[in-house]
Amino acid sequence: MFGMTRGTLVPARKHLFALTLAVIASVPVAASADDADDVIVDIRALPPLEGAVEQPAETKTHHGITYRLTYDVPASVAVTAAATKKSLAADGWVQYARPLEKSSSLTFKKGRHGLGVQVSSGKPNQSSISYDGFLKIYANVPFPPDAVDIFYDERRPYLGCIAPTGFDATLDFFRKEMAAIGWRPLEAAEAAERWPNAQLSETVENGVRAYYTHDDGNGFRQQRPVMLTLQRRDDGRTGVEIRVAPFAMPERLEAADDMAGLPKPKATQTARGSGDSNWPVRSLDVAVIGELPATLAFYRGVFAARNWTEETRGAVITPDNVTLNFSSDYLTGTLKLSRKFDLTMVSLNARMTEAAVAAQAKAQKEASAKFSSDAAAMAKAFIAAGEARIAAQAAKLSDAPLRAAADNSKPVPLPENAEEVRFEGADGRLDFYSASTVRAVAAFYRDALKAQDWKERPSIINGPRMVVMDFSKGGKAMSLTVMQMGPSVKVMASGTALMMADAKMAAKPGAATAAQALNAPSAKTTDRPLEADPDSALPLPKDRSMTSMGTGKMPGSDAPFRRDLEASIPAELGSVLAFYRSELGKRGWKEQAEGAVVKPDQVRLAFASSDGPATLKLGRRNGETSVNLSQKYPAAAAKAEIIPKPGQAKLVFGNMGDGEATVTINKRTIKVAGGAGGPQSPSRPMLELPPGKYQYSVKLAGRLARSESVEVTANDAWGFMIAPSGEALSLQIY
Repeated sequence: MFGMTRGTLVPARKHLFALTLAVIASVPVAASADDADDVIVDIRALPPLEGAVEQPAETKTHHGITYRLTYDVPASVAVTAAATKKSLAADGWVQYARPLEKSSSLTFKKGRHGLGVQVSSGKPNQSSISYDGFLKIYANVPFPPDAVDIFYDERRPYLGCIAPTGFDATLDFFRKEMAAIGWRPLEAAEAAERWPNAQLSETVENGVRAYYTHDDGNGFRQQRPVMLTLQRRDDGRTGVEIRVAPFAMPERLEAADDMAGLPKPKATQTARGSGDSNWPVRSLDVAVIGELPATLAFYRGVFAARNWTEETRGAVITPDNVTLNFSSDYLTGTLKLSRKFDLTMVSLNARMTEAAVAAQAKAQKEASAKFSSDAAAMAKAFIAAGEARIAAQAAKLSDAPLRAAADNSKPVPLPENAEEVRFEGADGRLDFYSASTVRAVAAFYRDALKAQDWKERPSIINGPRMVVMDFSKGGKAMSLTVMQMGPSVKVMASGTALMMADAKMAAKPGAATAAQALNAPSAKTTDRPLEADPDSALPLPKDRSMTSMGTGKMPGSDAPFRRDLEASIPAELGSVLAFYRSELGKRGWKEQAEGAVVKPDQVRLAFASSDGPATLKLGRRNGETSVNLSQKYPAAAAKAEIIPKPGQAKLVFGNMGDGEATVTINKRTIKVAGGAGGPQSPSRPMLELPPGKYQYSVKLAGRLARSESVEVTANDAWGFMIAPSGEALSLQIY
């Protein structure tokens, strides 16, 4: 500045021209309040633009003062912006830009008041202009009249500009105005007491430097002392810079989280990175709110902690510029530091060594192979467990011949053990459940309807778990689907043969009797105390007819996020509930009262444990008590960043194929790269959704899109694994 590139440090320890500002000490300090009502700008007091129409919905007030307004203006953005600048300038507002900030917003200052203005496009030849009068000036400093190239940060503070007046006139302006708004000269003794390294006698070439402080209150809040530098220019104008005094800046910088796999300090104005810790080439550009020596010390410290070695080759260290090369057994890097405004600009570039790149490629290949192997094994195990569970449930269904219910008012016969019967005569629909096998129910209908002269049309769907039958008689038709669904068989019938004029028919007592019989204790049910299986990871009675244990985790990972236990116990629900309350209590699990459901045929309880929350669900089916016990491990899930926001669900995508997959769900499109979701992936693609059921499609290059649905519940996470064929498997992992 002052004849040099904007933001470079003013050369120090030059004695060609020295001057003191001690005379300013005699000027009294003016006091002012700092209440919000005092610094807020009343937008309605600003000069209005011609033709502007207020948008009332955007108006905001504070204690009766309108501090936010939006207008529609019948002019283009360029015309509106120019008119706004001219109007505000005539009213005493001075426009400025913040250092390094690129924004379409306009910022203005008038005394200790700040104003933000946003001009945006609307309809053709129309624009919208928004005023924000709550732009707080935390660190007020005076602007020279008619100054140009104004860079100002009202939070630190920082001011850089060119005053149109000569050196003496500019000096006289700051001598009066700094004191008028509450600044006073910083005495050497006062500075030395708090900052032992403070040097107030420093001089600058062809200019002057002075230091100011203030008392808290009087419009200031814990601001550090500032350094004012004025410098003559060859064109007769004066360069101005006000910034926080360097000796009051932190000598040690704290580290923030890495960006792009590279270290950065916390106090930054801007930060931009490219790549991450797995990329062979990465870079980081940061504007640090700190001095160059402190920034250099920070990077030397973190590099040493990471076993980076500083090399003398190519090193350049000056007060305003630093270039250093660093290296380690896996990485080489270059650090460059420079000054701009009152900031230290950091440019850090790093590259992996050839050996490290080769080692990483090998590790990624091995991890990808393990990922694919684990995913395939998980899918196989899931399918096998499902098959085993269905087979176990089917074995408990009765294969005995069925008789028709004695009292039936439906257009077609019902088996004697039909339960949860739902008949909609107006629409021609009939649904119910049965405790018999698919084969027994299908045989019942074939025999019963044949005896009533119904004709069956053969169907290709005729298996042990699902049968589809089509019947017709006298111009009427009916289709029946008999399908095993868990521990029961569901029958769904529809057609004109089921339509009845009077569809409001009461359920017969026989249906209720059948349902009661289905849930009644079986001959094998026991009331004696249940004994725990010592080999089970989750509590489980030794006496059970069906067991399934699942673990939720990502392929390639050994850390479980969730465990699930499903079982069927030949015992009364009360006995099973007593067993779990006892066994979970022994493990230190605490039962939660909130949301608890305890009924004769249904239980839902939540538990808290040191490892994570758990849920116990009990029900009755086929004369036994069904058990579903699940426990979550939030520590492992949080580390993997798969926990959804409260009330939301999360899908965690993985792609076992080599090519990119495109998933469309809930009007969102997610690109899932080949191999994504594995342990070596930089990040797993994820999507948060409200709980519910969603249709989705998966598209691979050269293949037709596959469409299915997935249902997700609140506070849970699912692994959404895409096979090389494009098929998707969703497994609850948390």
